[in-house]
Amino acid sequence: MKVLILNTSERTGGAAVAANRLMNALCKQGVEANMLVRDKQSEDERVISVNHSWFQRRLNFLRFVWERLVIFLCNKLNRKDLFRVSIANTGVNLAAHPLVKEADVIHLHWINQGFLSLKGLRQLIATGKPIVWTMHDMWPATAICHHARTCECFQTLCQNCFYLDSHHADLSTFIFSRKNKLYTNSTMTFVCCSKWLMNRAVKSQLLQQRKVLSIPNPINIMLYHPLDKQQAREQFGLPINKTLLLFGALNVMDERKGIDFLIKALRLLPSDSVELVVFGQVKDQIEEMLPVRIHAMGYLSDDQKIAQLYSAVDMFVTSSLEENLPNTIMEAMACGTPCVGFQTGGIPEMIDHEQNGYVAHYQDAKDLAKGIQWVINYPDPEALRQACVEKVRTHYAEEVVAQQYIKLYEQLLKR
Repeated sequence: MKVLILNTSERTGGAAVAANRLMNALCKQGVEANMLVRDKQSEDERVISVNHSWFQRRLNFLRFVWERLVIFLCNKLNRKDLFRVSIANTGVNLAAHPLVKEADVIHLHWINQGFLSLKGLRQLIATGKPIVWTMHDMWPATAICHHARTCECFQTLCQNCFYLDSHHADLSTFIFSRKNKLYTNSTMTFVCCSKWLMNRAVKSQLLQQRKVLSIPNPINIMLYHPLDKQQAREQFGLPINKTLLLFGALNVMDERKGIDFLIKALRLLPSDSVELVVFGQVKDQIEEMLPVRIHAMGYLSDDQKIAQLYSAVDMFVTSSLEENLPNTIMEAMACGTPCVGFQTGGIPEMIDHEQNGYVAHYQDAKDLAKGIQWVINYPDPEALRQACVEKVRTHYAEEVVAQQYIKLYEQLLKR
């Protein structure tokens, strides 16, 4: 069986990480899996980029700019939500690629920002090959937004889009109509990484009569596993006798990551009781805002170092306001690090409340602080660590997830 995974990037972003891990998991189960991407960041021969020349790179960059420009103009020259939406008005003709022609199954992941257009998707559907689309956000089930938040227009007809500050039929209505026509003539199977996302997706008017199911992202538990805490702290130059909280994101100051709620929660904790370790883009002003000492790790891309960092801390805290099935929580728990997060998206599916972590009430800084304190005061830290590892082993290990996808592929090929 040959499976081709499509994703805009090889490694940048949560969807890219998940897609890459799935490729590895499938290969270990005997499936011939490759990735076709725009942005390649490794020497892995199984990953092929469409940017095969200087001209192609420039052309694909212009495709990215063109899509953003159309959104910018339709949003009355407002940049605020420029990357909260995508319209797939331009992209690469992937149907003609040799890897697509050779594949038995086409597996889409995150294909936005000029990689695959709606026209390109139609061309893939026309090949007649089974197409699986793993949803890492809501975009396949909405017109243009990646997270609909409290909006429910996607259940009937997208219009009056709050991201466009619109009060009538708009760009979202046009794209919704195009997607509806496209989906009607396809037999694509949609896979959601979390049950939360699946429950939202099945309500979409676009996905009526479509097959929608839930399969989580995989993780390599041979790579992400508990390590000696003291040695890990020495490796990063972190204090040995302090309670360390880990927080991180590509952009820590992104409002969706809820840094304000974390700051409020930390202010509710006893003075000097904890210190914060942060990975990702950290701006200077965050140190002035935080009431605790901060250890900035910067960007980490090496899996072994990331696993060491999870093992070095006492817990991972996420104050995210929008999440699907965060890789960070999965990684932390695989390393035996308990997690604290808000009750949003797929987080309550990953953290079993007061069993292997703490799920705080949504946007409740006081309860978030309570969760941090709960982990600190837990009477049997080793049992808590083992509960985290066991949850990942039984739900998210590579073999567990890969077998679910292989079963799906086989069903689609027989059909």
